[in-house]
Amino acid sequence: MYIITSSDAGQDPSTAIRTLYIDRDPVTFKDISLHLQGYHVRPRDATHLVRLFADAQFYSLPKLMSQLYEEPIHITIGSTPFQIPREIFSLSGPGNTPNFFTLGFAIFFSNPEDLFPGLDKEGLIRPPSIVAPNVPNRSAEVFQELLHMLRGYPVKIRDERHRQELLRDCRYFNFKGLEQRLIPHEKGFNQVRGREEIVLGLRDIMKSGISVANEPVEGDPLAGWVNYARPYADDKAMELVLEIGEEATRLHIGPGGKDVRAEFFTDIKAKMAKLFEVIATKLNLPSSTQLSGLLMAKGGMGSEPPTSRDTLLSEDLIRVILDPEASITLDGQPWTADDSDQTAHPSLPAHETVNSTPGTTFPSASSSGGPSTAETPNSINLSTNPSSSQQPNHQQSSPLDENPNPRKRRRLDSSPPYGVTTTVPTSPLGGEQWIVKTGQWRLRIQSVNNNKNASSPLTSNPAKASSVVECCLVAVKLDALSSERRRNERRGFLGG
Repeated sequence: MYIITSSDAGQDPSTAIRTLYIDRDPVTFKDISLHLQGYHVRPRDATHLVRLFADAQFYSLPKLMSQLYEEPIHITIGSTPFQIPREIFSLSGPGNTPNFFTLGFAIFFSNPEDLFPGLDKEGLIRPPSIVAPNVPNRSAEVFQELLHMLRGYPVKIRDERHRQELLRDCRYFNFKGLEQRLIPHEKGFNQVRGREEIVLGLRDIMKSGISVANEPVEGDPLAGWVNYARPYADDKAMELVLEIGEEATRLHIGPGGKDVRAEFFTDIKAKMAKLFEVIATKLNLPSSTQLSGLLMAKGGMGSEPPTSRDTLLSEDLIRVILDPEASITLDGQPWTADDSDQTAHPSLPAHETVNSTPGTTFPSASSSGGPSTAETPNSINLSTNPSSSQQPNHQQSSPLDENPNPRKRRRLDSSPPYGVTTTVPTSPLGGEQWIVKTGQWRLRIQSVNNNKNASSPLTSNPAKASSVVECCLVAVKLDALSSERRRNERRGFLGG
């Protein structure tokens, strides 16, 4: 038409044809023309993808846009480009979606009717610039291993540092299912107890995985054990063996070992309080029933008006059962409840013994359930010499005095400088204190005898002693220290 019009007007036809100039990338337009010719165009990298997407919108090519929605996710991690199949997240198991890619990166490619969310498109002469997806602050090597695991292949954990790198990026990209498979744990079948169990650290416990397996015994219908199933990873609950480290646990041992309580420090105390709150919720206890240990969440008995019965040990401490089957290492040496008093405490004469807790019954933690009349496992001979408390510190016989050399003994028995003593720390209960470097515990639910609880020195208000259910820590394996000197002996120097 332009040629005819120009001829009628007496103009040169070659100058009448106007050239259409399009302010777009010519390299990308070659791919657009290939698409218009029927060829399949696949993005080469993240930059190529966003350019194709912008020009497909500019030229109004709905078929090309729908094709780009189905393409793998192109993204650069660190300085390495990756192509991530979209179906890898759904095929890798539950818990891995939604994630960083389905929530963040896909926002521009998720809704064809709203290509650029939040952008006023009226009067827009060209598409806005889109930055290629890039995560510069993550490691490409670590992400490659995560992709390998998402595809179903195992990855060898080289050391704890390597595990923490994988876990940190799992949390960054929100791969919750993969994270649960990577956290330190150990599963197995306990033939002695006849049940499956799982060992987990306190910091890795999640609320949704906690449950309570009720195993009622005679006289205690609420007895049971705390179980756990890793969310997205385990299909059934197993008996929980809780590991607490970081030297955040102190055991207060009463005279004769009749009462053992655990005290927690740092943020471990708050985490234990939260754990007990979750357990109380799982138990569906009536409002008139209290789960012993919940006062940790409220700051212990310090949040209540002080009374004459308040001590450093109160209801915010957890009852501990030192099971006879527990593996206990004290000051680097194996320790058992069957050890003689002279072995456990050299200051105690060999002819002195301590009776077990009278009238206390508790099913053995090594049994699989059922009534039992065995004495309380924590009723062990841990008594110190009663007369030693009346002597000055420099005359006390220390458990560290194992060398019969008189010259060495005189150095230990002399008054130490700066008021430091070499005796075993004394618990407010009247016995010893153990610093637990690392401990593994089972969590047992049991009812508290009302009469005994009311008369217990740990109960500051006898009126609150009724209708109490407690969660006890049953020792499985402990690595403990009895004094500051023993702790210092295990210190290492910074130079190795």
